[in-house]
Amino acid sequence: MTDSLIRALVEAIHSTPTQAVLYFSGGASQVLGWLAAVPGASNTVLEVIVPYSRMSMIQLLGKVPVQFTSKETAEDMALVAYNRALKLSKPGSPVVGVGFTGSLATTRPKLGDHRFYLSTRTSNRLWASSVTLSKGLRNRDQEERVSSQVLLKAIAEACKVPNSVTFDSDLTEGEVPDVSELHFDEDQELEQLIQGKICFKIFPFSNGTQTSNGDRKVILSGSFNPLHDGHLKLLEVAMSLCSGGYPCFELSAINADKPPLTVSQIKDRVKQFEKAGKTVIISNQPYFYKKAELFPGSAFVIGADTAARLINPKYYGGSYENMIETLVGCKRTGCTFLVGGRNMDGVFKVLEDFKIPDELKDMFISIPVDRFRMDISSTEIRKGLELK
Repeated sequence: MTDSLIRALVEAIHSTPTQAVLYFSGGASQVLGWLAAVPGASNTVLEVIVPYSRMSMIQLLGKVPVQFTSKETAEDMALVAYNRALKLSKPGSPVVGVGFTGSLATTRPKLGDHRFYLSTRTSNRLWASSVTLSKGLRNRDQEERVSSQVLLKAIAEACKVPNSVTFDSDLTEGEVPDVSELHFDEDQELEQLIQGKICFKIFPFSNGTQTSNGDRKVILSGSFNPLHDGHLKLLEVAMSLCSGGYPCFELSAINADKPPLTVSQIKDRVKQFEKAGKTVIISNQPYFYKKAELFPGSAFVIGADTAARLINPKYYGGSYENMIETLVGCKRTGCTFLVGGRNMDGVFKVLEDFKIPDELKDMFISIPVDRFRMDISSTEIRKGLELK
């Protein structure tokens, strides 16, 4: 693979909408230089980490690998990278997580094979490849180059670059990659979300007319059982109060005090957003402090009843200090709360009816009553349907 072919492949990668997080260790280091040297790298590369030390790899994966250089470790790295890419990417953009781990030539002779493993994870595909190099055929620089070529081609395929399979690396005829591939349908992906393997899934049904700031999300969370006009109006008003952003609804498949939603229940609720032409994110985090970690820098649209719970020490083990510490943690992520009025026990309440701690006041923004007031609730709608 010549330098001109490498550049052409990188240009093709950068021209796709796919954004990537790359984790690699023990080889393929030239990939970063190739990607960064061609204009458009910021469109593709979200983050690169090289977990070279033992402890770095353990912290990255959250566990001790059975083998640090193995197919399983490359797949684990790709999955962690995929979840990270979901958090860092522009809303609705396709993402890929890339993992690579190798044992290449060093300053001392090796008893074992010179080999490397790589994996890519997208929303519906887990791909992995194992390559054993001909020992003594190349020096370290040459093994770095050929492993980088193989990894670059894998990234291109994950980004769906046309004809990427026609780009040949400098592997010899005897160095045949051992490739495996798994495909997931939507049901399997949602099962993975419920199990905590992936952190969220976006259904980008919006028409894309309100995305002046591509990175920031304006999120209305709820159970949406059912979705109603009050939800739609509240998010619309919230968007008018923000300086821009990507409007979306968020539904957690995991509930703090109820069983998880089933795949069938999730899909039924998602259909409501498809019909309304609104983007919805399915996550597995019922608590706002965890949502803030998933969606840093976002503006969460909430009702006054939710705001009251957020600042009530009762929900933090009865500790005022724990409440402050938790919400200050949310504040550090750059998140804010837009608060709409809500009927609470027969009384309409707004943000100004609650005492917000001084440390948190700039996190909470009131939605004026003259801009939004709607007393309808999903609970009342369900009760009305049950009576019919």
